[in-house]
Amino acid sequence: MKVLLLNGSRREKGCTYTALSEIAQTLEKQGIQAEIIHAVPETEIIKSVAEKVKTADGLVVGSPVYWASPSGEIISFMDRLSSLAGKDLLHKPAAAVASARRAGTTATLDVLAKYFTYHQMPVVSANYWNVVHGNTPDEVKKDAEGMQIMRVLGNNMAWLLKCIEAGKNNGVQIPETEAKIMTNFIR
Repeated sequence: MKVLLLNGSRREKGCTYTALSEIAQTLEKQGIQAEIIHAVPETEIIKSVAEKVKTADGLVVGSPVYWASPSGEIISFMDRLSSLAGKDLLHKPAAAVASARRAGTTATLDVLAKYFTYHQMPVVSANYWNVVHGNTPDEVKKDAEGMQIMRVLGNNMAWLLKCIEAGKNNGVQIPETEAKIMTNFIR
């Protein structure tokens, strides 16, 4: 199994990357392959990510908070990814992560979650909002609660992926009618 983690920050190895790395490490401890992709600038990699979505089992989208919202880059990326790979996103578990110095995180999570619910993706949660706080990667690492939330999120994603795989192995299928209806609207 594999989870793609999209880093929507302008800083490739910044605070959002630090949070996603904690999730990736947790997934790998659970036997789930994790790949962090820097989604900025999106024009260079959007087609390769759309191809990777076809075989990925789950998705985590992370963004710093800019003006109480996700970065414009990740919004643009998700818009284009939805157009290119919308049908391949259907029913794959997903989670949003926000990184901020202080506020705006819940609004950011809300914007990102809309991509997931539109594509009928089970939204993975943790034991609190999927956020980390800090102005630098070192400050984020010191956010003990935020880092613990990232680990819980990683464990919950692994658990849900394993449940879905067990269901598939026992004949449980996604209702064809529902998926076909949605693919008429999703490119």
